Amino acid sequence: MHKYKLKIVIKEKAAFFKEAIKSFKTSGTLTPSSRFLVKRILSKIEYTNSKLIVEYGSGNGIITKEILKRIEPSTTLICFEVNEVFYNKLKKIQHKQLIILNTSAENIQQEIEKLGFLKVDNIISSLPLTMLPKELSKTIIENSYKVLEEKGRFVQFQYTIQFLKQFKAIFNKKVKLDFEPLNIPPAFLYVCEK
Repeated sequence: MHKYKLKIVIKEKAAFFKEAIKSFKTSGTLTPSSRFLVKRILSKIEYTNSKLIVEYGSGNGIITKEILKRIEPSTTLICFEVNEVFYNKLKKIQHKQLIILNTSAENIQQEIEKLGFLKVDNIISSLPLTMLPKELSKTIIENSYKVLEEKGRFVQFQYTIQFLKQFKAIFNKKVKLDFEPLNIPPAFLYVCEK
């Protein structure tokens, strides 16, 4: 890797780490997702014929940028990010199919309706559900289920399998568990289908 590029990567990771420490309860991690985790998450999504894809907890945009490389020209990507620093960083991504919202994922229904959508084809979530208040986590999952199209997918990554029972209850047992060891820390993926 070129020295200049290496310096940029180190600077970006240091900035992410600094902000993640300050807002650990909402970021839930100290390091960005590895390229292996990003690839595994994105392999679970159906891009063909997707009108709307939603991302929760977009952070520094590592997954966001990869989604934008894969979506069709008619697809819209809406990102929910409550952290002000990460929200402002995401706003720098210039893409006509991208909408960044500085609000909680629990408001998904009202927010998509404001933008003229009724249903979502795919949801990708990096939210630290185990660190959020229980009621908030439950509301986010339930509201996500309500707005998903039939056969729509909700892909959530976590560092534990603590939420498996809850996802199975809401998604009528249509939940598969996957694992990515090449991440810090290693991550579980909940792949839920409506």
